[in-house]
Amino acid sequence: MRLTRDQLEIAPAELARRLEEGDPLQVLDVRPPERLAAGVVSPVPPDRFINVRGSELVSMSEPAEVGLAPDEEVVVVCGRGNDSLRVAAWLTVAGYEARSLAGGIAAWMHLSVPRYLPPPPGFDSLVQFDRPGKGALGYLLVSGDEALAVDVSLYPGPWLEEAERAGARITAVADTHVHADYISGGPDLAASLEVPWYLHPADMVYPYDGTPGILPFTALEDGQDLAVGTGTVRVIHTPGHTEGSMTFVAGAGAALTGDFLFVESVGRPDLAGRAEEWSRDLWASTHAALTEWDERWLVLPAHYAGESERCADRTVGRELGRLRESNAALRMAADREKFLYWVNTHTAPAPEAYPRIKAINVGLVEVGRAEADLLEAGKNECAIA
Repeated sequence: MRLTRDQLEIAPAELARRLEEGDPLQVLDVRPPERLAAGVVSPVPPDRFINVRGSELVSMSEPAEVGLAPDEEVVVVCGRGNDSLRVAAWLTVAGYEARSLAGGIAAWMHLSVPRYLPPPPGFDSLVQFDRPGKGALGYLLVSGDEALAVDVSLYPGPWLEEAERAGARITAVADTHVHADYISGGPDLAASLEVPWYLHPADMVYPYDGTPGILPFTALEDGQDLAVGTGTVRVIHTPGHTEGSMTFVAGAGAALTGDFLFVESVGRPDLAGRAEEWSRDLWASTHAALTEWDERWLVLPAHYAGESERCADRTVGRELGRLRESNAALRMAADREKFLYWVNTHTAPAPEAYPRIKAINVGLVEVGRAEADLLEAGKNECAIA
């Protein structure tokens, strides 16, 4: 029996759900090993991940030569879902239960999984959007029939769907900062909905040479309050990762810290060639979080580096009081010189794509979706390791 494409494919969202539920899936990635840096399906235990070039597979007489267990389902992965479809069909004919990841690793990188957090006072819901391919996080704050979308990806469908599900409309869009590791969908989403796109003015600049950006935006100020329905979001300027990095404190309970403060680290200050200056800003912001912020705030970052940063419900976030004990970088801010030395000795070289992504995110460069996918490939490297 000839199987159809639909029968042979598995959607990224379904794969993510099954992996999280612990289904015993084997992942066969048929890309060349050097392409794995563009991203891999996760979380997958090492003993269930096999990487064999597609060109090597066709020379094998039996799928068993690949090392696959014959009694467990196989998910085949390639760049865009074409080579993997052929391999899945080959495995199926050989008696394996095999499916191809629809759209390949490119589609996996676009996936945003909604997760639900306790809403802070004044809000009806708080949704965290998890991009497992990037380790990136975005948010939707809903109060009544209004919603604020924060750190939206280039594929904003999940934000719109969750707003509709809550009976709300997105009345404003905001970025915590101008991102370097992915292309923001904020400006386009705001334009399509005819609502404000909020950003700190210091970030509407290409930081490598000071060229002003050209995208229309609504300027944010330190201490400003944004109204969302009956809820309030306080804006706090937390520079260091970028000059205009902002933290959004919703209902005096949830702090959306962008790339300033993570669960296990802080944001790197070197993405403009001004590491020494920005390191000092980063220390000042981190010291304020250590000594002045409310320890009950739930810190919700824009990125995570690995599974260790997740909670039991797979959301990413921690109360600030806990981070003051567990986050070494945050604790280190008690000693300015020690903090600055650590930052300057632990910041790895930045990915080559980051300057171009920054230029795109302030409107100085335009790219098509194919190049955008290539630029966004791979995990984020926005934290100090």
